[in-house]
Amino acid sequence: MKHDNEKAISEQTQADEGEDIKRYTLESSWKNAYWFARMLINNDKYGAVGGDSATLCQISYQLHIILEQDDPDDVKIKLCNYAIKNILMKRYQRARTRHDRIKLLCHDLSKRFKTLDDIRVFILTLESIIIPINNALPTIPSSDKEFAEEIARAYLDTLGTKGLATVINIWDDVGVEGCLNAERVAVVREFTRLRRDISNMPEIEANLVLTAFTQEFERRLSQKRKSRAGGSLEDVASFLFDYYGIQAAHAPEHFQADIEVDKWVKCKDGWLIGISCKRTLRERWKQVSSADRGILSRYKIKQIWHLLTYDEDLSDDKITTLGNLGHIFYLSDDSRKLHRASNHIGMKGYVRPMSRFIDDLKAEQSK
Repeated sequence: MKHDNEKAISEQTQADEGEDIKRYTLESSWKNAYWFARMLINNDKYGAVGGDSATLCQISYQLHIILEQDDPDDVKIKLCNYAIKNILMKRYQRARTRHDRIKLLCHDLSKRFKTLDDIRVFILTLESIIIPINNALPTIPSSDKEFAEEIARAYLDTLGTKGLATVINIWDDVGVEGCLNAERVAVVREFTRLRRDISNMPEIEANLVLTAFTQEFERRLSQKRKSRAGGSLEDVASFLFDYYGIQAAHAPEHFQADIEVDKWVKCKDGWLIGISCKRTLRERWKQVSSADRGILSRYKIKQIWHLLTYDEDLSDDKITTLGNLGHIFYLSDDSRKLHRASNHIGMKGYVRPMSRFIDDLKAEQSK
């Protein structure tokens, strides 16, 4: 019975604390730290002025001066609104397409500036959230390849073409891990700085600021991840071509078939081979198959070679259907799919071990 009472009291205490946090989060001026950050970076609605740290510093400086004066609170709020609008409109006077969005930003900010505390939250958002994130983002790599190139070079220097499959398979993992580590360093560094700067604030207010910072930083990091995603396997194709001195060719003029080709190689006979580096064909293979041999021949495309890092979804149907249309699949030398298909009379002509890729490519250029 005593245990049940203690449990009930504990649950009630947690519920009360939850309600207090919910109420404070909705009513406190510090809730706006998150919304100010979102407004400043929102491009579609407000013009994304938050990316301009120099302008944000200018706004922050003027707001500090206004708050230090002896004017009544309502006058200070009006002056702050005027200063923000004046600085932004002057800064973007030549960017006519952004004028309406910036005016809307100023209008919506003014609706949130009900007290001087709201202005102080806005200043802190500029100085301790947006500007530090702006400064930190350039330290995050825009490409995974700088982390992957060195280890890839080590494998090829040591193992030669036998290391091709390993290089292609680990390229993503090494690059992604390196970039994520760089993100973590930046987040921890800036989070530590911010927590130190606001150490004198009440706990819930400090938490509102810290979570606003974390949410906004993570959102912008995720945008940067999207810009990195999808390019890494194209990067490995470029790296391999550079490493082995293989010249890439231009895509056939007016060729618009739905094939994602990362590199084009011109053979000695003048025909082209398209090189596609992908993790997996997934469901796109039916779109890829839309380019039949007639279309490829019309543009003097001899074949399409696929370097696949994961082949578990490479069914017999995909191999034979695309193989008949001029597609070749390079798979890891130890792949069970490769072993099975290589010993099948209907598929063996369409699959090759990854270690042969460079030698086959050079052979095509020398025939």
